Amino acid sequence: MTILCVRFQLPSGYEAALPGLLGLVEDFTPVVEALPPDGALADLRGAERYFGRDAEELARLIRVRALALYGVDCLIGAGPGPLTARLALGAAAPGSPCAVPEDLVVDFLAELPVGALPGVGTATARTLREYGLETLGGVACAPLSTLQRLVGARTGRDLHEKANGVDRGRVVPNAVARSLATEQPFPYDELHPDRHRRALLAGTEELGSRLRALEKVCRTLTLTVRYADRSSTTRTRTLAEPTAHSPALTATAYALYAALGLQRARVRAIALRAEGLTPADQASHQLAFDPVDEKLRRIEEVADRARAKFGPHAVIPGTLAA
Repeated sequence: MTILCVRFQLPSGYEAALPGLLGLVEDFTPVVEALPPDGALADLRGAERYFGRDAEELARLIRVRALALYGVDCLIGAGPGPLTARLALGAAAPGSPCAVPEDLVVDFLAELPVGALPGVGTATARTLREYGLETLGGVACAPLSTLQRLVGARTGRDLHEKANGVDRGRVVPNAVARSLATEQPFPYDELHPDRHRRALLAGTEELGSRLRALEKVCRTLTLTVRYADRSSTTRTRTLAEPTAHSPALTATAYALYAALGLQRARVRAIALRAEGLTPADQASHQLAFDPVDEKLRRIEEVADRARAKFGPHAVIPGTLAA
């Protein structure tokens, strides 16, 4: 077992603590891949030899340090590769890392449903289940030619390899997160457009705060509206310039919502995803001479400092616009 997949149990919107928590992992190995907003992959091949401890023991040390220094618990999965570690995370519990030895990987995978494998979407899982392939064990035993006939040559080969424990992934240090997402569910099916817009405002405030905490900007914003009948509508728009400015994200979210033209739609939840993330210091911005926008940005900085000091709910979404 050489790879850890760690998920820190951060309070919602408290991703500003992630860099410090990653530093705890980097005390054991420099090969750490951040998985914002709350996780990381770590390659412990050198650390196991250096510290004279196995991956499970190092995982427990990381948990103890996270609790002692940040008051944050974590879930940890361990395996010989990134894929196994990610899947082992699903069977982990606080204080009880799930470690899968190399010689037991195939047995561990065999009991998992096909939908648990990263990259297997709803349509692919449904196709496999229609032919009786409900677990990864069944996929592993199926002839490669059969899988390729069902889901395509490339996908079939990939499924066959992963179900048989072949993991070609690796930990990429300092990899840039490609997206951040948030979802605002309603306690009951919501018809009122004003409450829909309020959820949009809360979502963009959260995304903006998380982006700024990670020192990232996004290039596109995607809106997904989920309805009472379990259907959904998704729309994406490219921003005028990469940004983490909450009012700019809110204006784009409102425009996406208005373009749907919903008429008394029974909405179950509204989700937003910021995509195309890049470091904020590498993004170019159009110079603006709007005093109102400049004031909002200064207020935004104050609000971010308040959230960092007092927690994610120190500033109520929408109060900045007031």
